[in-house]
Amino acid sequence: MSLHDDLTAVRRNLDELTRKVERLEQRAARHGPPPAAPDPSRMVTVPDTPYDSSLWTDSDDEGLGGCPADQAGPTTPRAAP
Repeated sequence: MSLHDDLTAVRRNLDELTRKVERLEQRAARHGPPPAAPDPSRMVTVPDTPYDSSLWTDSDDEGLGGCPADQAGPTTPRAAP
């Protein structure tokens, strides 16, 4: 390729990039401002220490661990949770 051909290709690519950036800016403007960062004062630190196992005692009674299909027997089809 000659220098002229190279410059023409660069100009074409630059023009295409400019058009795509303008389209992206227009789409972003339609969606409004980006969401704000979370407020650090409202964030909760979760400790790395294990939870007390007594927190989970009788959790099946609350409906968290049991499935009605388990009570009907192993041949009953189960629905996805």
